[in-house]
Amino acid sequence: MPFIQINILKGRTSEKKERLIREVTDLVSEILEAPIQNVRVMIQEVEPEHWGIAGESVKKRNEVSK
Repeated sequence: MPFIQINILKGRTSEKKERLIREVTDLVSEILEAPIQNVRVMIQEVEPEHWGIAGESVKKRNEVSK
């Protein structure tokens, strides 16, 4: 049973997350030749202050770039 875990920054719409789940499920099912009903997808949303890039949080990077 394929289980796909996706970490993204918080802030996407419900519609975008539904599309991501649908399209990842379809792709994994096709590539792995797994029944679509066996594919599991979990999205974890991370706050920008909890995600670091190059030594600083995304929140701080976004504040600097404004």
